[in-house]
Amino acid sequence: MPHSQHALVEEFPDQATRIQSLIHADNDFARSALAYSEVNGEILRIEAEIEATSDEYLETLKKKRLHLLDQIHDRLLDHENTGT
Repeated sequence: MPHSQHALVEEFPDQATRIQSLIHADNDFARSALAYSEVNGEILRIEAEIEATSDEYLETLKKKRLHLLDQIHDRLLDHENTGT
């Protein structure tokens, strides 16, 4: 069974346009989005057995991805509430 790709636009499909705008307009948001993409890519490679690692390291990466996703969600809410 294929794993979900967990791309930001999959996680927040109703915010796809806002995500793209913020990546270009907000450096902090862009850094968080890039970090999320890098961690997510590493997780996907491990789950596809392209890269080998310990279960503990994979779980650490998944927690980091979730933390970044929470940060991105908070930033989306902040921008939504300020109208930007």
